Amino acid sequence: MRFQPTDDQRALRDAVRGLLARRFGGEALRAAVDEPGRLDRALWRELGAAGFFALRRPESEGGVGLGLPEAVLVFEEAGRTLLPGPLVATHLAAGEVPGAASGEVVVTAAGGGLVEWLAEADVVRGDVRGAVPLRSVDPLTPLHRVPAACGVDPVAVLFTAAEQLGSATRACELAVQHARAREQFGRPIGAFQAVQHLCAEMLVRTETARAAVYAAAVTAHPADIDTARLLADEAAVRGARDCLQVHGGMGFTWEFEVHLHLKRAWVRTRRTGSATESEERLAAELLTESL
Repeated sequence: MRFQPTDDQRALRDAVRGLLARRFGGEALRAAVDEPGRLDRALWRELGAAGFFALRRPESEGGVGLGLPEAVLVFEEAGRTLLPGPLVATHLAAGEVPGAASGEVVVTAAGGGLVEWLAEADVVRGDVRGAVPLRSVDPLTPLHRVPAACGVDPVAVLFTAAEQLGSATRACELAVQHARAREQFGRPIGAFQAVQHLCAEMLVRTETARAAVYAAAVTAHPADIDTARLLADEAAVRGARDCLQVHGGMGFTWEFEVHLHLKRAWVRTRRTGSATESEERLAAELLTESL
């Protein structure tokens, strides 16, 4: 990927999108919302069999043998479909925790003062003593708070940014689809300038974040990763809010996924520490380069 996916990378992305559409489409998403806190182990094993968790492991070790750019594309698709579960933690544990790569074992980790899916996890990485359950805003992400915030792997930050990018992309798609189909005063609401501006701003934020996330996947530089995180967080949160604005009150109803994208985006912003931490690291890096 030279900041644009190659043909092979596009084929990988399309294959993952097809798999998730079959296994975690709209009906499965609503079913998961109706059973909060329950992880679909069969789906988890299917992800493992498809190479989701072993994507970056060498072929000699039973992995797929791909790199960071390909993994970013895969996590972008996971974010687009609101796939639940500690995906990032299990992926990072592949090769270190037996069974993680195949999806037989669910791994979670303490990071940023929060732990996702603690009750469902088979292996927990990090100190979770004194963990307290939280009422999560996202029904698809059960949370616990831990007393001390643990360090965060930069790769986890990048993968979370990729999920945010996928969510922002989906919110933009949903807004445009609704703007074309919904009519008011005898015209599609997309014909009104205010709605056009909302959709255009969503697209600009999403594509700006995409460029940053893809660039960070190529360089793997900490400053690039922090930049990608900040832009992707903004694209996901503001994109979901604007998508709700386009949908109006119906966007908050359970039969629509729009509000779920906003709630998941909020949770992801806290998964890898606060945005302030990324801003401070980025500022320090820029200051050092200017001296």
